[in-house]
Amino acid sequence: MDANSRFLLKSFRKYYKENPPIMPDRFTKREFGFMFFDRQMVQRHMGFPTPEELNRFMIAQVPSHSYYSTAYYRKPSAPTMEEKEWLGAELIFDLDADHLEGADKMSYSEMMIKIRDEMINLTDSFLFSDLGFSEKDVHITFSGGRGYHAHIPSQEVLTLGTYERRELVDYITCSGLNIDWVFPFHKVATSQVKTATGTRTNVAKDRLIPDSEAGGWRGRMRVGLMDLVNDVCDLDPKVLRKIYPSISASKTATVIKLQEDVKASRKVLFEKNTMATLDRNNQETLVKIMKEDIAPTLTAEVDKPVTPDIKRIIRLPGSIHGKTGLRVTPITRDELTDFDPLQSAVPSAYSDEPVKITLKKGYEFDMKGEHFKLSGETEVPEFAAIFLVGRRVADYGYLSEKKESLF
Repeated sequence: MDANSRFLLKSFRKYYKENPPIMPDRFTKREFGFMFFDRQMVQRHMGFPTPEELNRFMIAQVPSHSYYSTAYYRKPSAPTMEEKEWLGAELIFDLDADHLEGADKMSYSEMMIKIRDEMINLTDSFLFSDLGFSEKDVHITFSGGRGYHAHIPSQEVLTLGTYERRELVDYITCSGLNIDWVFPFHKVATSQVKTATGTRTNVAKDRLIPDSEAGGWRGRMRVGLMDLVNDVCDLDPKVLRKIYPSISASKTATVIKLQEDVKASRKVLFEKNTMATLDRNNQETLVKIMKEDIAPTLTAEVDKPVTPDIKRIIRLPGSIHGKTGLRVTPITRDELTDFDPLQSAVPSAYSDEPVKITLKKGYEFDMKGEHFKLSGETEVPEFAAIFLVGRRVADYGYLSEKKESLF
């Protein structure tokens, strides 16, 4: 075990001696799993009959990462999934900042602001709104690393299978949305024409717009169409083609015709809830933009493989994340609004005593009300050293002293 791991293990042991983990409900029906600083293994298929036994285990073994099952089992410590006898599972949504576009160019703090906003969108737009869960149904947790979890242990969802949970993910991420369901055709007979074989009825097919009372994706798309109509009327054609890629190849003259048509109908589109006053080609252009450009922006971020997994293990609340040293922290929806892990998830067990570290590259951040701009060999408070060493942007101790000790 290297110096970095020894430093983190010592710090984590100090924390666990003072802070027992937060036990999930019905914990005797849960499987527990762990990773460690001093061995290359994952220890799973464990059960604990009392909170005290789990606490003693964590103090003695000092895991670098601690997990528990989102599922309930009749025999959680059985060595195989079949033997465990699955009883049900919480509904879980996992958001991790490493899935964000451009995450590799963001600082830790920037990532956490972005993923926090994504969790707010998920809870407010989908879990509380469309899916109808109350705030007491949704247990939000900062993962200790780069994301958030939403746990829903309500009785109504415990026995949902993989397929039903995947359907929820598809709904939230707008996978497979039927655009003709959102903007259906309204067929109206316009004329009748006699032919050699009989009479043919000519039919006009115009797109309908969801009404103001529509909920779910229909309501969401109505609002999105309102924003699109405003953009079409107000923006330069070149700007429109830039911000809406689905029409980027359209000729300027075509976009201008679309603008003129939409401007003439702007006031009546949402009064009549129909696109009938628009040229049919322009109707289809708006629907294309809605499907390809607008709908993806109205989704919520979720880790797609996690939610359908009915035998998942997830971070144990109250434990410490081995790659940050931050606490896996349960929070309310109100607390989520301004939650900053580097201020609110730093264990009080970590001291302000100076610790020698060597930065691998320059690093700047704010933590516990202090601003740090670091490089090379330096000293920082213990709480900052744990974070930096855990994030692998610094090594414990001075490199120059380590080199000297070799001679």
